[in-house]
Amino acid sequence: MKINDEDKKILGAYEAGNSKSVPNVKKELARYRDYAKSTLLKNKRINIRISEKDLVHIQRKAIEEGLPYQTLISSVIHKYVSGALSPRH
Repeated sequence: MKINDEDKKILGAYEAGNSKSVPNVKKELARYRDYAKSTLLKNKRINIRISEKDLVHIQRKAIEEGLPYQTLISSVIHKYVSGALSPRH
């Protein structure tokens, strides 16, 4: 298995003792498990048109969350339809 530069950087920080624990690690693990679960359960593809401005904002939010923007969009849709996310009025 080839280790890329980002992985080498992470490994180096860990070995040097420069890594930090994530606050609320159990909550973060649960969040990423949910992302993984929703990613693996995908069985339909859709195409939508959105404004370029909205897409840029979504991509920025996805970077902040550390996941692909398509996964973020899928997660938001899933949370909305399951009642975990409600529209602002």
